Amino acid sequence: MQITPDLIKYLEKLARITLTEDEEKKVGNELQDILTYIDMLNELDTDGVEAMSHCFPVTNVMREDEVQPSMSADEIVANAPESQDGCFVVPKTVD
Repeated sequence: MQITPDLIKYLEKLARITLTEDEEKKVGNELQDILTYIDMLNELDTDGVEAMSHCFPVTNVMREDEVQPSMSADEIVANAPESQDGCFVVPKTVD
């Protein structure tokens, strides 16, 4: 991919920034260098290399979801300062 002045102007508009002509040339050259490097990396032989999202092994450390006995609704609202029809009564916050 070739970095063109039109592409730089488009990127300026997307980023909502304004660059001087010298900055546009500098940014254009830097972006072109980055893309050239990425193209060079794409030429590497990665057959047999396992895809990974982290450089170290990551395992799920969460426990299994198990159904366990719980309190009834009446037990839950029993300690509430005020309840009505099995629900907590709270101060009105919106008129």
